[in-house]
Amino acid sequence: MEPTSVSHELLLDHLQDGVCFVDQENIITYWNKGAERITGFLREDMIGRECETDLLGHGDREGNPVFEAQSPVMRCLGDGSTFEEEVFIQHAEGHRVPVFSRVSPILNSRDEVIGALEVFSDNTSRLQALSRIEELEQLALLCPLTGMGNRRYTQMALDNAFQELRRYGWGFGVLFIDIDHFKQVNDTYGHGVGDEILIMVASALRSGLRSFDFVGRWGGEEFIVLLPNITDDVLKRVAERCQVLVRDATYQHEGKTIQVTVSMGGVLADPEETVEQCVDRADRLMYESKAAGRDRITLG
Repeated sequence: MEPTSVSHELLLDHLQDGVCFVDQENIITYWNKGAERITGFLREDMIGRECETDLLGHGDREGNPVFEAQSPVMRCLGDGSTFEEEVFIQHAEGHRVPVFSRVSPILNSRDEVIGALEVFSDNTSRLQALSRIEELEQLALLCPLTGMGNRRYTQMALDNAFQELRRYGWGFGVLFIDIDHFKQVNDTYGHGVGDEILIMVASALRSGLRSFDFVGRWGGEEFIVLLPNITDDVLKRVAERCQVLVRDATYQHEGKTIQVTVSMGGVLADPEETVEQCVDRADRLMYESKAAGRDRITLG
């Protein structure tokens, strides 16, 4: 059987990717069916036009326009380099489409650039997958109620802090914080109000910390604050500031004002101990605050 003769144009039209040829003046000379499918612009709309036009509206991931001189095609025509880049283009229906673009120079027999070949593919599924991965990572590390780090994230922050303490001598402090009489709040007003109180306390704690401090929800009504580069005096001042901010916070429910207090235990980390031992020390001191009447701070 003799081989069937198939034109290059027919072969290119069967590709899922978009294929575009431009000449040395950046004028489109070929536009395949894949390019039509991805962009919504028909071949007759594009042949004879400049590749980088307002029609396609190239932009980056943040929505900033990619100016003509910065586009992969123009750079390829300028110096003969090959480029790969993620960009967004304007679909014929108005929405933006993420594409992965690969641009290569077309050379004549004297190795002079006489045009460029752009092959681009729809990048939507990849970006959706990356977005989903990022979402799952956030779900795995953040408390969905308070938006702060969950126990796993807090454990990671403590592990990193201990590594820096042992490697570089960068000391840090830990506050173990528990909301006083939280069960009573839930029993009296319900768990919905209890959740609002947790959010209120989390917000109060954040407002009392420095930009580089860390606060995470350890579990239930317990929080852990990690304070880098700190001394005993600063540890006490930060604890007292957080204590006052929580005490002064209020939540209104059916005409009633709800206020809570917290009990705290605070320690400076010891490079000879483990994360568990450090947290346990702060936890025991927090219980001493509870035993002494609550709304107290006990430092060790």
